[in-house]
Amino acid sequence: MFRSEYADVPALATPIHEAVLGRAAADFGDTPALIDATNGTSVTYTQLDTFHRRIAAALAEAGLRKGDVLALHSPNTIAYPPVFYGATRAGATVTTIHPLATPEEFAKQLGDSAARWIVTVSPLLEVARRAAELAGGVREIFVCDRAEGHTSVLDMLGSTAPEPDVTIDPAEDIAALPYSSGTTGVPKGVMLTHRSIGTNLEQLRPFVPIGQGDRILAVLPFFHIYGLTALMNAPLRYGATVVVLPRFDLAQFLEAIQTHRISGLYVAPPIVLALAKHPLVGEYDLSSLRYIVSAAAPLDAELAAACSARLGLPPVRQAYGMTELSPGTHVVPLDEPNPPPGTVGKLLPSTEMRIVSLVDPGADVGTGTEGEILIRGPQVMKGYLGRPDATADMIDGDGWVHTGDVGRVDADGWLYVVDRVKELIKYKGYQVAPAELEALLLGNDAIADAAVIGVLDDTGNEVPKAFVVRSPQTPDLTEDEVMAYVAERAAPYKKVRRVEFVDAVPRATSGKILRRELRDREKQR
Repeated sequence: MFRSEYADVPALATPIHEAVLGRAAADFGDTPALIDATNGTSVTYTQLDTFHRRIAAALAEAGLRKGDVLALHSPNTIAYPPVFYGATRAGATVTTIHPLATPEEFAKQLGDSAARWIVTVSPLLEVARRAAELAGGVREIFVCDRAEGHTSVLDMLGSTAPEPDVTIDPAEDIAALPYSSGTTGVPKGVMLTHRSIGTNLEQLRPFVPIGQGDRILAVLPFFHIYGLTALMNAPLRYGATVVVLPRFDLAQFLEAIQTHRISGLYVAPPIVLALAKHPLVGEYDLSSLRYIVSAAAPLDAELAAACSARLGLPPVRQAYGMTELSPGTHVVPLDEPNPPPGTVGKLLPSTEMRIVSLVDPGADVGTGTEGEILIRGPQVMKGYLGRPDATADMIDGDGWVHTGDVGRVDADGWLYVVDRVKELIKYKGYQVAPAELEALLLGNDAIADAAVIGVLDDTGNEVPKAFVVRSPQTPDLTEDEVMAYVAERAAPYKKVRRVEFVDAVPRATSGKILRRELRDREKQR
């Protein structure tokens, strides 16, 4: 068993809105908390504290009660944090929705989470309306901007309703309900309590110190647990200024760094690639940057080194975790002068890890030997919503989370993630469940059978590839037709980007797809 070399931290048994904003007005006052990089609009800490309380009051007046689920369906905006914290202060659980979700995908999450309220933005309103119709049970749809017939969050800021007095049990009550595929299967609601999220902030504090004067660029999505923690909860808890971008556009991203004198970046590997190689980078003044942290997907050590060298920065730090772990378990400390290339860091405080054999399940292995990574600590999720069997598959009787990732630990305690046992595809940091795409493909009468795995494209990103068996009635089915079929029915990041026609999909006698055979075939090529 591996234990953190850092002193344990006490569990933070505080509602997440208090954990983040409890000191906002008193300690940080007129310091800018949020800045919209697209138009310069800013919100101070005092305003953020007031705004989230008024939103909580307006939601309660509308009928939201403790235990309700509110679906937050929006790209990154300066309204996102006050809506999130306002909802939790009113006693709601927030389920975060991908802004590119189709109405059908959105409806599945609404139905599974039993969400009764939606907050969206006007450009996404029709998707939200259609999803609500498909799911049923939604009482009201609010918008962050303006849309006829819908209450605006902007009007909520002037609410005179009393602030709700809600008793929250941080250890039991669910603050956030993001959806994750876990190690396999379709997306499931990950029950993250106020305590698990807040405690993870405490665990991360020694690794990435943030405070007043720091400026963080929020380009990764808030709806993803990485963005929610690293770009929203953590910086706002300690008085940093969060500069918000709705999406990644390289020129806009670089302009924001230059204009707002960004000091820290939390990104995914595709952005590291752009910073290392794109010629546009040289046209901007990025001298304000002090560090870069990359997570959400594996980062090649040579690419990390190229990025650091080009920008004249210390080595790009990596971090490791997963939604089910609130999310962090490992980070390369910012004060480490020369971390080993390729490492994802050291164990956070109060966190334990085992590396278990891939050939002798349950048997622990020592330093330098590869095996599946198991994690135990206070940041572990409460479980998957309504799926006790899936929860038991993920968390064993002793509380160990079986991550499905393969790693090794060196003699100094650095973790290296080298492969995945699990079947999950990570496209640019987004989770794509093969089972979900396979179910979609099998809904096409022209397809007799299908399997999906992740393969590397020319830029080193993992993309979904489908192995398709044509139906006898459609022998002329083309790759373009298969990709178009999926593109019309799934969010853009889930699109199948390669297709190979095969005579049969390899399966075990139980019917389970033998994806390892397909991956081995790809490696041989």
